[in-house]
Amino acid sequence: MKSFISLIIAVSFVCTCADVKHILPHHEATPEPGPPNPYVFSYQAGRAPGHVDRQHTEVSDGSGVVRGAFSYVDPKNQLRTVQYVADKYGFHPQLSHEQEDTAAVKNAKQKHFALYNRIAQEHAAEGGHAGQHGVYATGPRNTEAVAYATHKHLSEYERIAAEHARMRAELQAQHLNYPQDDGQYHGEEQYQHY
Repeated sequence: MKSFISLIIAVSFVCTCADVKHILPHHEATPEPGPPNPYVFSYQAGRAPGHVDRQHTEVSDGSGVVRGAFSYVDPKNQLRTVQYVADKYGFHPQLSHEQEDTAAVKNAKQKHFALYNRIAQEHAAEGGHAGQHGVYATGPRNTEAVAYATHKHLSEYERIAAEHARMRAELQAQHLNYPQDDGQYHGEEQYQHY
């Protein structure tokens, strides 16, 4: 019976380690990556003949890094340009101009900061005090469950630390009773080998 189980385990191990690409359908095989395929493109366009109001240029080195720039005329008749790099970490634009908040964004920011300040004042009234910029300085209070878990953790930590200290003392006592061949005491590092 033991030899039968050993045979099943051995066959299972061989099957899991075997290369089975040759029996998979061709469409399921992972394609080999092809050679780098760099490219460059550029265009200009306009709404009226002879007038350019947008353009785009892009270059890829074939390894997955793309660099480019595009320009357009915004509704306020301002030329806007964005240069960018796109790589495995994402799309990284650099604007040629400062973004201005719209009225809706300004309104949302005002509501957010008003709510933030109201909550900070409520927390300050509950016993903490607001620090710089109205940030609540004392942090959150522990609930009963968190206080119990913290106490339990610290008690267990102290118990384990005392047990390790006792074990270390026993090992040191054993070492003093049975010195090494050279008769020298080599310190703490020897106790790590026990």
